[in-house]
Amino acid sequence: VQLVESGGGLVQPGGSLRLSCAASGFTLGYYAIGWFRQAPGKEREGISCIDTTDAEIWYADSVKGRFTISRDNAKNTVYLQMNSLNPEDTAVYYCNADNNWGQGTQVTVSS
Repeated sequence: VQLVESGGGLVQPGGSLRLSCAASGFTLGYYAIGWFRQAPGKEREGISCIDTTDAEIWYADSVKGRFTISRDNAKNTVYLQMNSLNPEDTAVYYCNADNNWGQGTQVTVSS
């Protein structure tokens, strides 16, 4: 069972990134998926989650209207589209499914 995040990088304020969370060893479609982030010196926080039917989606207030979570069950992958990024979004981003964590992907927003 493995989750692998990718898509992070350095982006200027106002820019966009799309993170991916790819699963192996289990079927993501059977689980609710959460995206979390941890900034330096801060606790890990949940920012978005999607249920198994895509009917229930939640966003933290800090990302609502800027981030979009989605899944592609055929690719066994969940995405996080991040727009209008600002320096406060700088963090390591993680996905979680069935209490399994990926290794994280670094997102740095800086000019």
